Amino acid sequence: MHRTLCICALLPRLETRTRVVLVVHQLEANKPTNTGLLAARCLANSAVVYRGRPPAGADTATPAFGAVPGAQHLMLYPHPSATPIAAWRGSDDPIVLLVPDGTWRQAARTRARLAPDPRTIPCVSLPASSSGRRLRTASAPQRMATLEALARALGVLEGPEIERALLRVYRIMTERTLWSNGRVATADVTGGIPAGVQSHDPLSTRSSG
Repeated sequence: MHRTLCICALLPRLETRTRVVLVVHQLEANKPTNTGLLAARCLANSAVVYRGRPPAGADTATPAFGAVPGAQHLMLYPHPSATPIAAWRGSDDPIVLLVPDGTWRQAARTRARLAPDPRTIPCVSLPASSSGRRLRTASAPQRMATLEALARALGVLEGPEIERALLRVYRIMTERTLWSNGRVATADVTGGIPAGVQSHDPLSTRSSG
């Protein structure tokens, strides 16, 4: 995202009972379209671990893949054996939600590595939901960006306020990015565009407003 469109000052700090552990593939960490790391910055009770080589300067002090004694560990991944995440709503046990972050192929490999036996770390799935604008082309209609999927999951486990706050961040990031290359009109950007900012589409000089 261009510096003039930075959204850091708009990120909420959200408290959740659910512990979120984002498992980021090494090839995903520096992509400008990554949304998982943005989610982690919003969630106070979260941690980031890396599959493969972490980026320079990354905090690698988190215990391997977020193991928390006494907690129920779940993986947000639509494995054929996955249980609807609503089954864990209101659980008395603390929950650690492992969230693979990468392409679908990378996420599948992460799941296979961390939970080769789904009985050890059950997979959970999301209810069907329509998605809005995307930064990447989805290979199937039900597939979501990491931040979007995490918002839906925490909406079930924590309540609608958390979901709304995270989806707003997702919309702002997505729409500002699409606006910058002329694919979204200024009036359609959630939260608006900062005054005086110009579109930075490297392929076109046409106005996007």
